[in-house]
Amino acid sequence: MDLANKVVIVTGAGRGLGRAYALALADAGAAVVVNDADESAAERVVEDVAARGGRAVAAPGAVGPTAVAGALVDRAVTEFGRLDGLIANAGILRDRVLWKMSDEDFDAVVNVHLRGTFTCVRAAVRRMREQGEGGRIVVVGSPAGQRGNFGQTNYSAAKAAIVGMVRTWALECAKANITVNAVIPVAATAMTKTIPAFAPYVEAWEKDGRPFPSWLRAAEGFGTPDDVAGLPVFLLSDAAADVTGQAIGIGGDRLSLWTHPQESVVAVRDGGWDADAIAAAWATTVGREPQTYGIPAPKVPDDAREAVA
Repeated sequence: MDLANKVVIVTGAGRGLGRAYALALADAGAAVVVNDADESAAERVVEDVAARGGRAVAAPGAVGPTAVAGALVDRAVTEFGRLDGLIANAGILRDRVLWKMSDEDFDAVVNVHLRGTFTCVRAAVRRMREQGEGGRIVVVGSPAGQRGNFGQTNYSAAKAAIVGMVRTWALECAKANITVNAVIPVAATAMTKTIPAFAPYVEAWEKDGRPFPSWLRAAEGFGTPDDVAGLPVFLLSDAAADVTGQAIGIGGDRLSLWTHPQESVVAVRDGGWDADAIAAAWATTVGREPQTYGIPAPKVPDDAREAVA
């Protein structure tokens, strides 16, 4: 992929997946605006990009406020003269079960993930429309947003809403030749290393550089942040000019396309449905095969348990 002459903002790029995205973009020739709430982390990524011969500038700030989003776009234009793409990646976790989740836990996660995505995409699209040359928007979802996940009311809600916005934005931005897509990544990061089934493999990778086993990479789609970085690069390239409104999964050795919500079973009754009629028909019509929910627990092979012990 050749992204020479492209200018891209990456939010939450100081570490983990955001850092991987920034480095991959720079390796493909793009100039990168590296955003992170941690200024020193953003500066380190800029140094890493420069060491590889790429171009990047730091633009610290916690996303959410409109002023921060505007400052990121201004930084891109001031330093590089234009804006061609945005990866809205920044996020935090405040995991609690429903009855223990505080207002502050909920608001903090929704503000960064949902409002931060909204304000940054709005600012980027406004600039792209002014330029009149199209653009690429990539937002970051999660399997938790697609399926739900225990202890993540705030995170699951924000990530589901982000993918909902993608479908709307793809419609609204099409005339301006701006594509909008969601990446649904799974990788070894601070957000996933606490999952018991993954923890020993992540620890071995971080400590000794031990590669993830093939069952984990293929069956669970779990690998390194670098395994994920190719998808945003593709979506920001000319090769993806016709790809928009999609939620695309990637991780380890897996690449997937998530379905959009749609009616799976329909029943029609003359005169409509009262409660008794629904109860009578439920088990043999729309309730015959209820939809599953929640992220399935990883299926660890017995020999894999022994190998990592």
